[in-house]
Amino acid sequence: MTDILIEGGRTLLGDELTETSLEVVGGTIAAAGSASRPAAIRIDAGGLLVLPGIVDLHGDAFERQMMPRPGVDFPIDVALADSDRQAIANGITTMFHAVTWSWEPGLRSAANARRMLDAIDVTRPRLAVDTRIHLRHEAFNLEAVDEIAQWIGDGRVDLFAFNDHMDSTIADLSRPHRRARMVERTGLSGEEFDRLVERVASRTAEVPDAIARLAACAREAGLPMLSHDDDTPAMRQGFRSLGVRIAEFPTTEDTARDAAAAGDFIVFGAPNVVRGGSHTGWTKAADMIAKGLCSVLASDYYYPAPLLAAFRLVHDGILPLPQAWRLVSESPARAAGLTDRGVLAAGKRADILIVDDRIALRPRLVAAIAGGRLVHLDEPERFVMSHKAGHERVVAT
Repeated sequence: MTDILIEGGRTLLGDELTETSLEVVGGTIAAAGSASRPAAIRIDAGGLLVLPGIVDLHGDAFERQMMPRPGVDFPIDVALADSDRQAIANGITTMFHAVTWSWEPGLRSAANARRMLDAIDVTRPRLAVDTRIHLRHEAFNLEAVDEIAQWIGDGRVDLFAFNDHMDSTIADLSRPHRRARMVERTGLSGEEFDRLVERVASRTAEVPDAIARLAACAREAGLPMLSHDDDTPAMRQGFRSLGVRIAEFPTTEDTARDAAAAGDFIVFGAPNVVRGGSHTGWTKAADMIAKGLCSVLASDYYYPAPLLAAFRLVHDGILPLPQAWRLVSESPARAAGLTDRGVLAAGKRADILIVDDRIALRPRLVAAIAGGRLVHLDEPERFVMSHKAGHERVVAT
């Protein structure tokens, strides 16, 4: 890591944008204001925004790099490297890869979940983004409970989510297009998939005890938990009683209101904001934000979305930039228990974005610093390196 000085940008400090400099030393933010020491790298941020890096609690776009077409697989390490480049180029400096471990074979199988965890352990030192695991446990995946409990106890999981898509899976069996998509993902024949669903669904009575056991393991480990697609206040209350304090994509306003009243974190998808609504026809995230019923935006299936969504909220008059940016930086960091990032302040991890906002709704990332390393630069003419501080400078090309 090299000392970095960012000069002249409109820097987000607390709730204010202030034209100032930002000094990075040894991977952390040393100071905001006039530089106290020479820096080996200087970046001219004049006319640009300087913002905290994006913390993405739920990103599963990596699945497209693993399986770009049904039945077409690529090595996980290759998929992770490509996803890492996409994420950092869109301002994501902390990524929780949302790995679904289902009762299905194929893309969301036990074998793929194991390979994904192992691959992240191996590739993490080579990635630009601080890469972590958000394990999404399908509630009917009862055969995996013992192994997941072991992973939690061993500290291999960074976020843990409860998902239950069984009702929608059964409903989709009568919808040819959706059924075909599910079947293709598993690699089974249609008849094999139908028999598998019937066999798994027959164990409904065992699901509550499995959820309670895994929630207890997560609580003991101090692991933040999410519940996915809560559709009633009672469902949210049930998960809250187990220590699950993050409501991910609640499907009704009443459910979101219950979560907000209890002080739970509420996650919606940033693509929902960018597109002006949910692709499933459920809750419109911008409306929830306007009503104070959303505290976190996640990339979900599209890495560019958090950056675009924050500026869409500003453009549409829903939130000023400091509050909009909190949804993709400070608040998700707090939800994940990461107290060292999400804001620009002395002593915090140096995850910093330099953004050109001159074109409405099309923010452009000019530079990204992750953990004190300059990992993305789009305008090299703004970058000056000093081999000996205070002496000769050379412009990088």
